[in-house]
Amino acid sequence: MNNIFGKSLSLIIVWAILLTLPSWIGNIGGYTDLASRVLIIGLAAMATNLLVGHSGVMAFGHAAYFGLSAYGTGLFIKYLMPSTPIGFLVGVLTGAIGGAIIGYLLAKLRGIYFALATIAFGQVFYFIAFRWNTVTGGDNGLTFHRQPIDLGFMQLDISSSLVFYYTALCVFAVCAALMAILLRSPFGHTLQAMRENERRARFLGIPVNRHLWLAYTLSCVFVAAAGSMYGMLNNFVSPHNLHWTQSGDFVLMAVIGGMRSFWGPLLGAAIFVIAQDYLSSWTDSWMFFIGLIFVLVVLFLPRGIVGLLQRKTS
Repeated sequence: MNNIFGKSLSLIIVWAILLTLPSWIGNIGGYTDLASRVLIIGLAAMATNLLVGHSGVMAFGHAAYFGLSAYGTGLFIKYLMPSTPIGFLVGVLTGAIGGAIIGYLLAKLRGIYFALATIAFGQVFYFIAFRWNTVTGGDNGLTFHRQPIDLGFMQLDISSSLVFYYTALCVFAVCAALMAILLRSPFGHTLQAMRENERRARFLGIPVNRHLWLAYTLSCVFVAAAGSMYGMLNNFVSPHNLHWTQSGDFVLMAVIGGMRSFWGPLLGAAIFVIAQDYLSSWTDSWMFFIGLIFVLVVLFLPRGIVGLLQRKTS
């Protein structure tokens, strides 16, 4: 009973913070677009954690599908149709297809081979975006403008930072709900069984490779949703969004917040994004301080910051 109450209270606190964030973030020196970035990058970290934390395989290639989705949305809006909803769907579909194809090729690999292969395939997409100047803009990136959303009875002007934040929050809410349902389903329990003991899962007759492929693909769908929203947040996408270091940042956020928890990666993303925003205005060596936080968490908080909070409240 106490466990259920604790989870319900945590859920209320998380959503209360997210719903009111734009109204008070300015009081601590932030701004609405920073709140949107925390939300979107948090979704990408949670999507990465769906595979890394809950399935138990190490992947450093999710930035590829994050960037593919952003490019898909940007190219569609700029060159084909100035429609934000359709552009969003095209972007997510682009990232999802990329994830499904690469995930199928990776499903038989394990350990360091799986991790290195995710980096290799991710870098392929990065170099395509970097070199294909006529389409992607190369190192200069691709600039486009998110368009108002026509709801029939009204237009939602998402050029406003506040309106865009709550639009992103709706996308986040849908993705978070779907991830929660997925993890509580038999499929989610199977992923956790694979994480704990893959050999025993095979003996039980679980098609491990198929489950890993599905987990990889679903994880890429959610990270693609984040990538599309990130492109629209900045009205810009560059090859850096596909680089393996961006994937490493997603994993780092999950570790800082807590890889085995649902909300941990969101907390880790908030710490990373806000620290980056503040520290980069003071020093070019801001990543040193992020790395220091990471080392301290690994050494003293193996379950992440959320694990520490759970220990204090239990």
